[in-house]
Amino acid sequence: MRHLVTLFCGALFGLGLVVSGMTDTLKVQGFLDLFGAWDPTLIFVMGGAIIPMFIAWRIAAIREKSVLGGLIPLAPKTELDRSLVIGAVLFGAGWGLSGFCPGPALASSTFGGTGGLTFLAAMLAGMIIAPPIIRVFKAAP
Repeated sequence: MRHLVTLFCGALFGLGLVVSGMTDTLKVQGFLDLFGAWDPTLIFVMGGAIIPMFIAWRIAAIREKSVLGGLIPLAPKTELDRSLVIGAVLFGAGWGLSGFCPGPALASSTFGGTGGLTFLAAMLAGMIIAPPIIRVFKAAP
């Protein structure tokens, strides 16, 4: 049952990304172009994600197990540290340059031409090379 619910939730998420325009790189870049032809419509997409997650974390804080019986993950850290800031800057730069972030790239990989697939390949490469680079920086005095 958990696998079916997971499949349904993933498909619903992907459909939401397509319907909201998050898989359209020009729409995303238009949202990020604050001093040009700014397109503010993705603010509603963000609100549509932030509001339910705010409610979900409040409910999760008072529950011990999920509806399907699994453990509920801990809430994310709230303090800012160097790793979070650097990661956010890199994520934002990649999102602005390509118009993709991981979810929309995956959703568009089946119909969006080679852009989504190229982004996914670059993202996977980054995930592979990031841990050794992080170890080098953490070992440096």
